[in-house]
Amino acid sequence: MTVRIVEVEAYGGVGEDPASHSHRGPTGRNTPMFGPPGTLYVYFTYGMHWCANVTCSPPGTASAVLLRAGQVVDGVEIARSRRGRSTDRDLARGPARLAQALGLDGAADGTPLLDGRGPAVLSAGAPVDPARVRSGPRVGVASASDVPWRFWIDGDPAVSIYRKHVPKRRTPA
Repeated sequence: MTVRIVEVEAYGGVGEDPASHSHRGPTGRNTPMFGPPGTLYVYFTYGMHWCANVTCSPPGTASAVLLRAGQVVDGVEIARSRRGRSTDRDLARGPARLAQALGLDGAADGTPLLDGRGPAVLSAGAPVDPARVRSGPRVGVASASDVPWRFWIDGDPAVSIYRKHVPKRRTPA
């Protein structure tokens, strides 16, 4: 199965990005973020979804790129079998759907993406016209949500819909 990544979101490391899982340093959960570039950091969120990130700094320095959305270009039937009822446009639209379409879960956490030993391989595809690349605020984070580290291919139908983070209000007891 092949997916063309059409949207990502960047996250910095220790002390520099309060929205990053690595902001406070290494933990049992975020250890892969401190691994070599091209390592998968897969985490469970909201008690029901897996999300996949790719590390992008030298070993020991945390930073990663969340894979937010993709367009399935080969293996649509495999993606459909993993995603169930979904339109083809929505098969990998959003980070949880993308991870599910790719068959990534906690077993993929910490595996390499560049040498063919892991469950997925990251490779360069056809270049994108830089004029089509947009950036804007990240999605669904409470801290540093205004940082324009979300990048997407303008006009691609598989790009997820932007939703500004809305803090939950506590109601008085």
